Amino acid sequence: MGSDLLALAASLVEIPSVSWQEAAITDHLEARLRSVAGLEVTRVGDNLVARTQLGRPYRVILAGHTDTVPADGNETAVIEGDRLRGLGAADMKGGLAVMVDLAETVTEPAVDVTYVFYAREEVAAEHSGLAEVWSARPDLLAGDLALLGEPTLAAVEAGCQGTMRLRIVLRGERAHTARPWMGRNAIHRLGGLLTALAGYEERRPVLQGCRYREALQAVAVEGGVAGNVVPDRVVLEVNHRYAPDRTPQQALAHVQEVIAPWLEEGDDLTVVDQAPPAAPALDHPLLGALIERNGLPVRAKLGWTDVAFFAARGVPAANFGPGDAAVAHTRGEYVERADLERVHGALTDLLRRGA
Repeated sequence: MGSDLLALAASLVEIPSVSWQEAAITDHLEARLRSVAGLEVTRVGDNLVARTQLGRPYRVILAGHTDTVPADGNETAVIEGDRLRGLGAADMKGGLAVMVDLAETVTEPAVDVTYVFYAREEVAAEHSGLAEVWSARPDLLAGDLALLGEPTLAAVEAGCQGTMRLRIVLRGERAHTARPWMGRNAIHRLGGLLTALAGYEERRPVLQGCRYREALQAVAVEGGVAGNVVPDRVVLEVNHRYAPDRTPQQALAHVQEVIAPWLEEGDDLTVVDQAPPAAPALDHPLLGALIERNGLPVRAKLGWTDVAFFAARGVPAANFGPGDAAVAHTRGEYVERADLERVHGALTDLLRRGA
C-alpha cells in the first residue's frame, strides 16, 4: 500500500458527492490519477476512466460509484481507532480508496487494468454514469472481468438478482358509503391479493454453489376518493426480485401467474421499471484465482448492482469491496481498516499475478 487506506477513505468522505454533485470528487480523482505514469485518463462528464495499455492477455475492470445518498448529520469523517465513520464510508468511498491506491502503486500489473469512477449510481438507472460512459465511449468499458467495489465485507458476492416493479390497478364502482351495496369497493378487492403476496413461497435456487432467494412484495398502495365515497380504483405496486436463472420475460410470466386469480376484465398490470440479473461467473479464471488464492468467502448477491450492467454487455462481473452493506445509507455508516486492507491485498495479488 502507498497510503494509509483509512485516512485516504476519510479524505474522500470529506469531499461531498451527493448524487448529481460529483464534480468536486471527480476533479480530485482526476488530478491524482493524471499524475500516475502509465495511466491513460479519460473524463466523460463527471465520470473518470483510468486504464493501463500494456498489451496483457487479460483486462480487469475495477469500478465504483462516487456518489452518496444525502447526508444525515454524518457528512464529516470521524476515525475511531480502526473504524471510519461518515457518509459513504461503506458505500462506497472505502472501495474508492482501495482503487485509488492500487492505481498509484501497482504500476506494472500482470493484467491490464481499467479503473472506472462513475456518477449517479444512487438514483434511477436511467441517470447512471456508467450508461453515460457507454453511450459516449463504449471502448472504455471493455474487459474480461469487472469487479464492483460495493460493500461486501471483503467477500465475493456473485452475480446479482434481477428486479422489477409492477403497477396493478384493480377497478370497482363508485357509490355513496351510506349505500355501499350499490357499488363495488376496489380497495376491498386487494384483500385476497395481499394475502397471497404475504404467503408467497419464494424459490431458493442454487447456482454455482450460491443460494439465491427470490421475493415478491407489495411496496406501495394508493386509493380512495373521499370519506363518503366507495372507491372505484386502487393501485398496488409490487417489487419482484428473481434469481439469475430466469430471464426478465420468465420473471414477468411468473408474477402474472401469481396474481392472475385476482385480476378481472378492466384491471391493469404494467411493468414500471426493471433491471436484469447477472450470472455468478465463478468459473472465470481470474475470479477463481482471486477467490482461491486469498481464501475469500463466496455468496450470492441478493440485491441488484451494476454487475448486471457489465454482464449485459458481455463482461462477467462480481461484487467485492470493503464495508458492510447493512450499514450503508444509515447515519452510523462505517468501514473498518481490516476490510480495506483485506480487499486491497486480494486485489493486489490479482493484479500482480493474474490468473
